[in-house]
Amino acid sequence: MATPFQVTFDAHDPEAQARFWSSTLGYVLQPPPDGFDTWEGFAIAVGIPEDARGDLSAAVEPDGVGPRLFFQRVPEAKVVKNRVHLDVHITSAGMSDEARRARIEAEVDRLVSLGAARVEDFAGATGIWTVMRDPEGNEFCVE
Repeated sequence: MATPFQVTFDAHDPEAQARFWSSTLGYVLQPPPDGFDTWEGFAIAVGIPEDARGDLSAAVEPDGVGPRLFFQRVPEAKVVKNRVHLDVHITSAGMSDEARRARIEAEVDRLVSLGAARVEDFAGATGIWTVMRDPEGNEFCVE
């Protein structure tokens, strides 16, 4: 059964954001509808104006289990901290703090190579995590 919700992001470059989050989460870009080889072909067929064809993009979990991530172009810039953010879980129960930190560091390095930025590292009673920003400045955590 498909997840009954999606997470929607406002973006300046929806396709770039969809690619970043696909790589981050092991998702894939959503394929075009049945009967179309490309989204461009679909857009032409349904009459989407050429200047609006890059306004939307989506990333989906390959097995259809996780929520769809939908990216829509907006003109305004992000100006404040997110009120909601994603947590990328890469550690597991029973790992030592040293092993957790090593795994987080490796993932942070990988995400920086994809265009993310490291913001701050935390360690406390609730765990170990790193706050990051995606290529458009949206905060998320790696834990």
